[in-house]
Amino acid sequence: MSDLKVAAAHVAPVFLDLNATIEKVCSIIHEASANGAKLIAFPETFVPGFPVWSALRSPIYNHDLFRKLLANSMRIDGVEMSCVREAVAEHQVIVSLGFNETSSHSVGTLYNSNALLDRDGTILNHHRKLVPTFYEKLTWSPGDGAGLRVCEASCGRIGMLICGENTNPLARYTMMAQAEQIHISTYPPVWPTHGPNESGNYDLAHAIRLRAGAHSFEAKAFNIVSSGYMDEAMFQQLSALGTDAGDILQASPRSISVITGPNGVAVSDELREDEGIVYADIDLTDCIEPKQFHDISGGYNRFDIFQLTVNRDSQRPVRFTEDTGSQTHPIEERETDSDA
Repeated sequence: MSDLKVAAAHVAPVFLDLNATIEKVCSIIHEASANGAKLIAFPETFVPGFPVWSALRSPIYNHDLFRKLLANSMRIDGVEMSCVREAVAEHQVIVSLGFNETSSHSVGTLYNSNALLDRDGTILNHHRKLVPTFYEKLTWSPGDGAGLRVCEASCGRIGMLICGENTNPLARYTMMAQAEQIHISTYPPVWPTHGPNESGNYDLAHAIRLRAGAHSFEAKAFNIVSSGYMDEAMFQQLSALGTDAGDILQASPRSISVITGPNGVAVSDELREDEGIVYADIDLTDCIEPKQFHDISGGYNRFDIFQLTVNRDSQRPVRFTEDTGSQTHPIEERETDSDA
């Protein structure tokens, strides 16, 4: 498909407010669609925000924030997702949405999740971040391989990985080996790793440029990078958590949103300091010629030497079987979590 406009939303949630953030999701879908976008990507855990407080103070003081985050998180099959699906179907666009996901197996479990919605609102894929990174482990449980899928959509073959998963060569290769044409990468607005007076703080923008360009170049695919944005309201809420919380945030490099092409070079503007939407017109036929040089999932590999096995089973803490005896209508086993 040529002349395809795609969009990366470099936007802030209504921090820790589920309903207001869902309204903003629908508003951005409307805006991007009106500007001609056929594919729109939202940041990591956009709904209702990224738990950056774990980097700002000891976990023994964050119980109230965890409870608030959980209360404002959503289910893959919940009412809030239905609202997003309706907006998607109304505007006939494909949407990738990052969200904090609650579980049917525990009242205290959260996942860092991403849903890919087709133009009619159908959920094409549901992915849970494989491994929460560093202090993220204080909030999210590990996901599984069920969402490591590249989906055939009306605008091409789409895969997605969340934040640090784009550093995992095996996860990225799993996407490449499914003929990925469009890759979606999602990130938080900021990711502190050192105190405000220390050197060596993690440069998230630099890391994103490296990862986005590398994956595009290796996969010969377009990469839509959507990162969160920290607005003043979010900054003020987080700054109130401690005497140096604001200084830590100020000293931590901000994230970026950008779209890169199959040669690893940016094909869009880059947003960092301002909230907004990044657009790019792409042509999927541009993915073909570079494959003649390095087709990592084809002729430029040795499958007789290298082999990768990926377990895409959904992992659950318990599975039930029922003794139906002589019942006329036996009870059917049902999975309460939706599978992609």
